[in-house]
Amino acid sequence: MPVNSFRHRRRLLVGLPALSVLIAAAAGCSSTDDTPAVSVPSPDAKVTGLCRDLHGLLPQKIDGLERNDPEPRSELTAAWGSPAIILRCGVPWPDAAAKKGSMPATVDEVEWVVEELKDGSQQMTTGSRLAYVEVTIPKGQVRQGGAGPLVDLAGPIKKAIPKGIAD
Repeated sequence: MPVNSFRHRRRLLVGLPALSVLIAAAAGCSSTDDTPAVSVPSPDAKVTGLCRDLHGLLPQKIDGLERNDPEPRSELTAAWGSPAIILRCGVPWPDAAAKKGSMPATVDEVEWVVEELKDGSQQMTTGSRLAYVEVTIPKGQVRQGGAGPLVDLAGPIKKAIPKGIAD
């Protein structure tokens, strides 16, 4: 009987470190982390290809904020900072373009439709490109007259997404 008792203790001791690792891993996956969540657009194959090209050119920092890509991971989305500036590529033409309160803007030769959202954030969508790119800047990141994120994104957008009208 003492041999069996020793085996059980040994299994328990071996099992404790594994249990500790599982608990630590579960804690690391909690919903309190800073990873933003976003819905992924579902454009056609041509637009998806352009968005993948853009994804490969996106910077690690915009407006001084580090890259913090959203869940689920996708080549059609990106994010920076926390609260996050969110980019979604392959979105439909925004309804805001027809609204009286929307504002057009051009930043480094990239045209945008700018909409102030009810929660104080801003949503900008490119115009005159073969794929529409939407950038949402949360209220805490919106600066009066600041186009920093759009300046940092203009180069990659111009390289990856040609001028034109998306289908």
